[in-house]
This record gives sequence, C-alpha cells and structure tokens, in this order.
Amino acid sequence: MGMMTASGPLSPRPAGTWNVTPVDARRAVYIEPTPKRVRALLGGETVADSTRTLLLSESGLQPVYYFPPADVRTDLLEPSDRHTHCPKKGEASYYTLRLGDRLEEAIAWYYPEPLAGAGPLKNHIAFYFDRMDRWLEEDQEIVGHVRDPYHRIDVYPSSRHVRVRLEGELLADSRRPMALFESNLPARWYLPRADVRARLLPSETRTTCAYKGQARYFSVELSSGRIASDLVWCYPEPLHDGAPVKDLLCFFNERVDLEVDGEPQQRPGAH
Repeated sequence: MGMMTASGPLSPRPAGTWNVTPVDARRAVYIEPTPKRVRALLGGETVADSTRTLLLSESGLQPVYYFPPADVRTDLLEPSDRHTHCPKKGEASYYTLRLGDRLEEAIAWYYPEPLAGAGPLKNHIAFYFDRMDRWLEEDQEIVGHVRDPYHRIDVYPSSRHVRVRLEGELLADSRRPMALFESNLPARWYLPRADVRARLLPSETRTTCAYKGQARYFSVELSSGRIASDLVWCYPEPLHDGAPVKDLLCFFNERVDLEVDGEPQQRPGAH
C-alpha cells in the first residue's frame, strides 16, 4: 500500500483528487535513500548488508531495495543470460547466486545504464524478496515484502454499533469494535469473539501482511448449511502495528453486508 499502490495518490487508481496535474502514474518512479540498516540473507549467509540502500517506489508495485555493489557479496554472484527491459528504468542485467550446493538462477538484477530519471540506480543490486531466506531492517525481520515508509496503520477503540449479515443472517453484533484504518484500504472492523454469533470453522488458509503479521482464517457455516469459505480472519501473534487487534475477528467487508450505526456500508469494489 502507501503512496504508489492500491488507491494511493500516485497509484494508477487514486482514491482522491488533485488540484494540480499529478505525475503520470504509468511512468512514476521515486528513488530515495533510507537511513535503515538493511540485510538480505540466504542459506544462513549475509549476502547484502548496507546502511546506504536506495528504496525504489514504482507505481502499482511494492517497494524494492537496491544495494551499492560494495555492500553485496559479489563473490557469490555470477552473470546470468537473463535480460529484461523496463520502459521507466531501462535494460536490466541479472545475476545468479551460488552458495555451496545452492544455485539461485537470476535472483538479482541491476541497471548498468539506467534511463534518465532512474540514474541513481546505476549498478545498484536488487534481489527478489521472496527468493531470499530472510530480510532484516536493523535487527527486525521483515516478512511478505519490503515495507513502504508511506504506509500507515491506525487502530482506534470505537463505540460504533457494527452488525454483520450474510444472506439475511446476523453473524456478528458489537458495540465495542476496534476500527483499523490502513493506507488505501477499506476500514476494517475487528470484533471480540463474544460478539460473533456465527459458527466458525478453522481453515488451513494463512496469509502474511508485512505490517500486521500472519493471519489465520475461518470459514462460516450458515444456518442454511452453506459454508462461506475464509470469510473471517484474525492475528493470533501480530506484529507491532497489529498488536491492538490481537485475537479479534474481522469479516471481509467485500463479502458480507456490513452496517455501522444503522447505516449500510457499500461493499468495497461495488458501484
């Protein structure tokens, strides 16, 4: 989420409006230094370790860290035959990483001659986030993807009256929700288990949020016998940003009929 993803101000589909002509989202690239120490590890080895990384934000995509070559174990890298072209950044060349018996083909890339506007990236090395074993910002492990510095989560206790229905059946009724507002996402209402009337069936589904941690899911069995799969989630062991909603239950706004203080809420994405 953040500035350039989902409905952010420089995303392809911003939620708000400008009073000036904004940057063309189709060509938007933003490069900035980060003060964080960033490390990328593979097979127990630190492959990159830098306090001089550049953070690339690109419209519609998650941010990417680019490391100065001096802060990368280039002795572990071999040139790859892979090359790609980006209309915003230029021609990318790739590296394969060899670590003992482990070989990761085309796991890293760089721009030897970036286009104008992407000049600071010249020869800096980026790695596929999900192909490295671990990432650290300072001494904190990060999960899912690189965190966007313009992404924000606010959680507030609320006395608003929240009702959740599906096919006319009341699934939850609460006057003590936690309201979670996250950059460019719908407001989410997290409810105490005691206020959820639905029969919940544990699911094997798990997802990872870079800001809140790992979510576990529940399906709901309706009185008709129909199973609504993965309709509810919670964070049993949240990261710092998600701590206020620990063990609370949240329904997908997109798939239920949500009412707040008697006002029906439009499902996100509906028109």
